[in-house]
Amino acid sequence: MLADDDGADVQSGGFSPDLHHPKAWLHQLIDFILDQLPAWRDRPGRRAADSETQLTSQLCAHLNGVARKSSGWDVLQFRIEEPDETKLARRIDLIAAPAGEVIWIEGRRHDDFDPLLPIECKRLPTPKGKDRDKREYLRVANGSTGGVQRFKAGLHGAAHEQAVMIAYVQAGGIAAWIQRLDCWIRTLSRAGISGWSCDDRLNTVSHDALRRVAVLSSEHERELTLPRIGLRHLWIEM
Repeated sequence: MLADDDGADVQSGGFSPDLHHPKAWLHQLIDFILDQLPAWRDRPGRRAADSETQLTSQLCAHLNGVARKSSGWDVLQFRIEEPDETKLARRIDLIAAPAGEVIWIEGRRHDDFDPLLPIECKRLPTPKGKDRDKREYLRVANGSTGGVQRFKAGLHGAAHEQAVMIAYVQAGGIAAWIQRLDCWIRTLSRAGISGWSCDDRLNTVSHDALRRVAVLSSEHERELTLPRIGLRHLWIEM
């Protein structure tokens, strides 16, 4: 549920007066998504799925249904495979955007066509394949399909300073993956891989073993003279 914001005029239906939110509102939105992850995973009738595309499509449908019926969040819509705002040839896995409203955040205007929050989704472990890299959540050795890598390079979310990565943990458990990714980042740093250092490490914010979800955070320097970007990592054991 959306916490009350001073000066925020939240209305539903039609085109209401513009909504003004502080930057912290994005963290409330991220908390809303986090809260819905286990509800979506455990939802009766949800069809079994393994692929990233299927899982993200299901999650998008769930978030839209819940947002539409939730006071304060009914001003939002979620969409999949959206073109990036600055790199139109590239697709964002999932976005949150206004739904028939104009939402201002820190002086920036957003309407139906402007993503509020870009979201990249990955499976852990990375599916095996000829051209797949086990460290794909972070980076790939040959290519630009790494999750964190895309944000660091400005290939995703260049117009944003806050983004989200969702991990569908399908084997190994959250605790093991926290250690594994930390080891990988340290290895990238020691190997002198361009653009990577221990400053890119993920910090655990919370880990709910009962609901099998976790939140991690990271901040990254970006290329193209872009400002640093903050990532919230929402992990759910499937």
